[in-house]
Amino acid sequence: KPGQQKHAKEPSSVQCMHLAVVACGDRLEETLIMLKSAVLFSNRRLCFHIFAEDSLKPEFEKKLKEWPSSYTKKFEYNIYPITFSVGNAQEWKKLFKPCAAQRLFLPVILKDVDSLLYVDTDVLFLRPIDDIWHTLKEFNSTQLAAMAPEHEIPKIGWYSRFARHPYYGTTGVNSGVMLMNLTRIRSTQFKNSMIPSGLTWEEMLYPLYQKYKNYITWGDQDLLNIIFYFNPECLYVFPCQWNYRPDHCMYGSNCKGAEEEGVSILHGNRGVYHDDKQPTFKALYEVIRDFPFEDNLFQSLYYPLQSKFLDTVHTLCGRIPQVFLKQIEKTMKKVYENRVIVYLGANHRY
Repeated sequence: KPGQQKHAKEPSSVQCMHLAVVACGDRLEETLIMLKSAVLFSNRRLCFHIFAEDSLKPEFEKKLKEWPSSYTKKFEYNIYPITFSVGNAQEWKKLFKPCAAQRLFLPVILKDVDSLLYVDTDVLFLRPIDDIWHTLKEFNSTQLAAMAPEHEIPKIGWYSRFARHPYYGTTGVNSGVMLMNLTRIRSTQFKNSMIPSGLTWEEMLYPLYQKYKNYITWGDQDLLNIIFYFNPECLYVFPCQWNYRPDHCMYGSNCKGAEEEGVSILHGNRGVYHDDKQPTFKALYEVIRDFPFEDNLFQSLYYPLQSKFLDTVHTLCGRIPQVFLKQIEKTMKKVYENRVIVYLGANHRY
């Protein structure tokens, strides 16, 4: 494809877990930390699809080349320019945040990819992507995407209080972590509020935006909510621990799944990795950022995290450190056990 940067051979959908992200403006470091968390903990091979402004492309290439080969061999990547296949590119670019609307076009651009996990740049994986990837197998025959609720409690949720457009369910859904079966999305006729018959995904996007542009606040996320309001049978809903945000703890703990299982995917929206409003989120971000790749995970990641968390116990989110640490501890134990077993197995062969 024109402008597409290729690395290694074309990924096979079967062998690869496909991860897409859209990076514009000052999101280079955040995106790299997200990719780092994906590589640190995942088991199967990863294929990264990075959509970035032209100025960021050489930066991504330079930084990814600096990673040690023991990690770079676990993934391959493509870098794509920002493109919008229908409607006015400038309008799409201005929707909510620069380039965020790009995610709406992934089914159209990545024609040879069957399934994909899209995440925002401010996401951190605290367990292997393999675990969320397995959810694709849980889709029923009509489901083609999965997202988590925007809120757990309707009376304090944003959509239930303020939305001036249709939205999914009782609290809407958050699009920061979105698992997609692109093959199904491309072949489905979607019910809509514009014409009595169905429209394909690509046909629907621009008219939908035109119809609702004066009523939406959160850009592409609102458009996705509108789509799944009219097509609820197409959506699989993740529990909140797969898209855990400050909202889940800053007003008191309201994500039961995270209390039971720990946070699986952390989503530091509202810029919380870069200010002091939510020190627990910032602590996780900084520890993964500063982790030297080849070091021991417990020594250089888990223990620094524990000590940083001690400084956050005065905050609402900091009162529940086990919620943030449970999954990451479990994941590290598994990584450690696998390495020990592999090492012992290698030694026993001689």
